[in-house]
Amino acid sequence: MPESNIASPPSRSSSLYLGIDLGTSGVRAVLIDDTDQVVAEAAVVLPAPQQQGNCVEQDPRHWWSAVVQVMSALRQQTALDRIRAIAVDGTSGTVLLADAHGIPLGPALMYNDTRAGDPSPQLARIAPTDSPVHSASSGLAKLLWLARQPGASDACYFLHQADWVASQLTGRPGFSDPNNALKSGYDPVEKRWPAWLEALPISPAWLPKVQPAGHPLGTVAVRIAAQFGLPRNAMIVTGTTDSTASFIATGASKTGEAVTALGSTLVLKVISNTPICDQRYGIYSQPLNDKWLVGGASNSGGAVLRQFFTDTQMAEMETRLDPDTPTGLNYYPLCCQGERFPVNDAYYPPRLSPRPENDARFFQGLLEGIATIERLGYERLQECGAPWPINVRTTGGGARNTAWTRLRGRMLNVPLLTASHTQAAFGAARLARQGSTTRNAT
Repeated sequence: MPESNIASPPSRSSSLYLGIDLGTSGVRAVLIDDTDQVVAEAAVVLPAPQQQGNCVEQDPRHWWSAVVQVMSALRQQTALDRIRAIAVDGTSGTVLLADAHGIPLGPALMYNDTRAGDPSPQLARIAPTDSPVHSASSGLAKLLWLARQPGASDACYFLHQADWVASQLTGRPGFSDPNNALKSGYDPVEKRWPAWLEALPISPAWLPKVQPAGHPLGTVAVRIAAQFGLPRNAMIVTGTTDSTASFIATGASKTGEAVTALGSTLVLKVISNTPICDQRYGIYSQPLNDKWLVGGASNSGGAVLRQFFTDTQMAEMETRLDPDTPTGLNYYPLCCQGERFPVNDAYYPPRLSPRPENDARFFQGLLEGIATIERLGYERLQECGAPWPINVRTTGGGARNTAWTRLRGRMLNVPLLTASHTQAAFGAARLARQGSTTRNAT
């Protein structure tokens, strides 16, 4: 059942903006007004992705079913006929092929799917060394694998997760944004798909047209407007990745301000005046207005914790942790073999032993391991030319763990600020509002 939180109703004359966040474990929607007040929100749990070895996939129909549920939950809280714009964010590197009608030709390959293996032998000859495509989990690596499958002959569109859901709202597949398209080979500096992609065994016609995040794509499809009670002129704008949406939500805006996303994975981003890319360590840059978000995404994070403990168990153990007394367990917590950042190695092994008999001590050791990866990540970014954080805001479920915050504060030795908001869906809603002011829709 969807979760919801009813806020005070806005003035009937105010416009509303909707952000939809497609996460690993669920879909969340947040509705805000012109003053950043949250008017309504709802969340639905998604079935876990199917994982077998290095293959991790999910049925896109589950995403749309969850969107329908959250829209229904929002509609129970407030009328949706004042929504002016909608933006969707999704997990970076989750991709699929679709036919001419936008119907998926198979399961989506998730962000941490590495079945494609090391693409470097094929890409090393043509792709720039600083491109983020040189990874088994990159969108381009997955596209190369998908192109070899029998059903690829029916493909018309290569889409990222957020692209596909946005296309369900507009009825017009074939559009993306620079943040989602980055790991699929898009060049955000030149603002185009590079010519070297033509040397690969993929159809250039599959690649989406990339527009800046928040760019109007068109109005909502007639049947969708009727289904959800939306105004016929509600605008759908290009979205972004979940981590970038979370960054937008926090309020960070100055050079050197950083955000750590403690979700299913660990994502670090710091604002830089110039783009920095280094494929050796999975470092990439994404446009953020007139600046750049420089960052990397580790496979470590909350998904590892949930392999061992439920949320209830972790909440209970939090009171028994001693953040000022390190365990010395020296873990490198990963769900399975393979890491992206600060080490880029598809075969990097998890380090989760020895396991002490005391569960709270084991839990603290896992938190220390993830905090260590966070510090190593910011050190790696600085080493490659990014500014060391002047402060760090935190998003994701881990932001609520006070003991973890103390561990991280000690290791980073920079101010840990409270984010104005932490939900990616809120950042997507802000992006929708930004896009609503842009005219001349595609």
